[in-house]
Amino acid sequence: MNIIIVGAGRVGESVAESLVSEKNDITLVDTDPARLRVLQERLDLRGVVGNAIQPSVLKDAGIEDADMVIACAPQDETNLVVCKVARHAYNVPTTIARLRSPEFEDGSELLDKAGFDVDRVICPEQTVTAYIRKLIEYPEALQVLEFAHGLVSLIAVRAVAGGPLVRHSLSEIPQLVPDAQMRIVAIYRQDAAIAEISGETRIEPGDEVFVLAATEHIRSVLGALRKMDRPVRRIMIAGGGKVGLRLAREIGADYQLKIIETQRARCEYLATQLPGEVLVLQGDSTDEDLLGDENVQDMDLFLALTSDDEDNIMGCLLAKRLGARRVMAVINRRAYADLVQGTQIDIAVSPSHTVIGELLAYVRRGDVEAVHSLRRGAAEALEAIVRGDARTCRLAGRRIEEIELPRGAQVGAIVRGLHDADGREAGDDAKPQVLIAHHDTVILPNDHVIIFVPRKRMVREIEKLFQVSATFF
Repeated sequence: MNIIIVGAGRVGESVAESLVSEKNDITLVDTDPARLRVLQERLDLRGVVGNAIQPSVLKDAGIEDADMVIACAPQDETNLVVCKVARHAYNVPTTIARLRSPEFEDGSELLDKAGFDVDRVICPEQTVTAYIRKLIEYPEALQVLEFAHGLVSLIAVRAVAGGPLVRHSLSEIPQLVPDAQMRIVAIYRQDAAIAEISGETRIEPGDEVFVLAATEHIRSVLGALRKMDRPVRRIMIAGGGKVGLRLAREIGADYQLKIIETQRARCEYLATQLPGEVLVLQGDSTDEDLLGDENVQDMDLFLALTSDDEDNIMGCLLAKRLGARRVMAVINRRAYADLVQGTQIDIAVSPSHTVIGELLAYVRRGDVEAVHSLRRGAAEALEAIVRGDARTCRLAGRRIEEIELPRGAQVGAIVRGLHDADGREAGDDAKPQVLIAHHDTVILPNDHVIIFVPRKRMVREIEKLFQVSATFF
């Protein structure tokens, strides 16, 4: 695809890096020539210097041949105007805008054809907030990602000695945990994936296990792989910026919450925006005396959400040393995130990687509903709808054992009845059915199929399975 990305900031760089690796033709537009020069030297893309709201700059970027425009400049106004110009002046098929303001949401009249004509809105701050909320709800998990309108979840969890499934083979799962159907789609041991898992594969302590299951069974699945932690009740947030404020607004009434912010003016604003029971403190989250005075040792979760990676890392390390049960840091630099994940910092959240899946769903070929980037972009899980029939599609009407999947790729779950044959949502009298995949499970037209892909280079092969062809036979 020919894709133009506007804005070479952290989000733009991450998007460009991910899409370039899939052999798309990427043009990056930014007003900073030095920034573009650095990215051109590192990535296989073309840089255009200028303000993208100007038609002449978009022409230089090749807008007339573009299949997609992704506008992720710092200002919402720039991104909205770019999408409007791209669609109405140059008929670009797909426009995506990064918007920070909560005033603009998917489905808003301001974004339809009579407005700014944006196909999809992405808000990294809201995506990160939702991601963290899931980890608060399920503190034993490393990741919780949803598919099929929330009916199915992919869970990443660190296996711990004493869990019912630990030191047992996968073939023993039905006997050991009969009340929760699940499909283990990948196991990473000492940071390397087990090339091909089978019924004889054993789960060992310390393994990072990726499991697909119906969302209603998440707690049973987590309990099968490790001892369940007590629920999170007390939370301390370091950083009252956009993510910190969004999260505090959403959880402030449900948890005992303290939020630390360095700027006095921001503290005063937070106090006006949050429930009265939320304690807002002015101070430095790396101040040992402050954390001690505020009883960080009693916290179930310490969240470092400032815009400074070093402060987030140091704050988490200090909180952990002082006795916080679990710590989580938002880290923008990929090298830092890879370095600290799984050390004394329990979870490192990379904002750019949490949002990339929303964009990949538009780049994927076939009827792709959702994409989640895993393992810092090395692996992927996607949900796609089976169209056509046995004559035109490689999946429809076939048992899973008959499908030629790339080595290591796994069909994890199937959701049936979520849409009818015309693509409309099923009514109340046709409740969707979650099927955990087995070798003899038959895939039918209109099924939502969720597949784990261990290496991104396999994605094209997976896409071909979902593509409908009149000449399949």
